[in-house]
Amino acid sequence: MSIDTLATWHRLVESQNAKGLDGLLADDVVFHSPVVHAPQLGTAITAKYLAAAFHVFYNPTFKYVREVIGPRDAVLEFSVEIDGLSVNGVDMLKWNDNGKLIDFKVLVRPLKAINLIHQKMGAMLQAQQ
Repeated sequence: MSIDTLATWHRLVESQNAKGLDGLLADDVVFHSPVVHAPQLGTAITAKYLAAAFHVFYNPTFKYVREVIGPRDAVLEFSVEIDGLSVNGVDMLKWNDNGKLIDFKVLVRPLKAINLIHQKMGAMLQAQQ
């Protein structure tokens, strides 16, 4: 049975429910970080990055401002303010026939935002260990 990928993703973002990621991520999901060179492979590491992102990105100023949706993929443009800095970026999602995410890529601008996110995500990932 296929899940409604985007509705599930939006629900998880709204509730910042990292535990719900297990039902959304395919076992072979690939995560592309804006600051890590190599793609991160698998559910465990992808869930870790997304759980950290729920804390770093998803504050009351976070909002998706545009969505471009295809049959099995979407580009979700977002804006958020972090520590007084305006951040703009996109989440690029691709899912399989069952609606589970198989690829998740995050792109962020400007450079100052990348540096801030690198610092905050690093601290959040370190705290998770």
